Amino acid sequence: MHIDLSGKNALVTASTAGIGLAIAVGLARAGAHVVINGRSADTVKQVVDKLHQQLHGASVEGVAGDLSTADGAKAVVDAVPSVDILVNNAGIFGLRPFFDIDDAEWERYFQTNVMSGVRLARHYMRGMMERNWGRVVFISSESGLNIPVDMVQYGFTKTAQLSIARGLAKVAAGTGVTVNSVLPGPTLSDGFKDMVREQAEREGKSYEQIGNEFVKAHRGSSIIQRIASTEEVANMVVYVCSAQASATTGASLRVDGGVVDTI
Repeated sequence: MHIDLSGKNALVTASTAGIGLAIAVGLARAGAHVVINGRSADTVKQVVDKLHQQLHGASVEGVAGDLSTADGAKAVVDAVPSVDILVNNAGIFGLRPFFDIDDAEWERYFQTNVMSGVRLARHYMRGMMERNWGRVVFISSESGLNIPVDMVQYGFTKTAQLSIARGLAKVAAGTGVTVNSVLPGPTLSDGFKDMVREQAEREGKSYEQIGNEFVKAHRGSSIIQRIASTEEVANMVVYVCSAQASATTGASLRVDGGVVDTI
């Protein structure tokens, strides 16, 4: 299967590192013009410059904007008025006991993980539907189905994304626009590395070693019994954004290594 996204414009939110960056690279390699997004203009520029050097001939630009706010989302859509592919990857996560999560923290997670994608989809989907072609992908998580007891605030937002994506797929019914969710499991992302950095230094272990131990200890239902790479998640997203995936919409597509124990 040859995926060709030449002539398509793609915006990948929070794409200066981790899963978002892997998705951006995958889309660019498939021929799409890719817009890199992050909160820091300097970081965005550094990533764009690096990709221009690494991906010879790739079409990449950047736009800075904090998508946890309405003003940040407006700044992004003002700079990038139209796209064919929208990948809502922006999100935060962190371990916290339920009784320590105050109202402000709940609101922060909701605005960052949920409303960021809502605001962008509300803007970009209109044009997609008028052109009768488009792809919207929400990067959810297996935690949206298997709510982690130590990250209830995170799991709730990932479940919300599944509902929104399914609803938006119905909004686009009968058009060439598809809306799907992709659900990664434990992934060797920069966020994961930051979370276990002290442990890695203290125990003298690689991030991959710690990731694999985490999967076996805390995600025992995993079938692959290891942590996934960001590229493995990106491969699913690139496919969902392709013309070949035209009959896949309203779906929750797991790249969780079989963690969610269901058929």
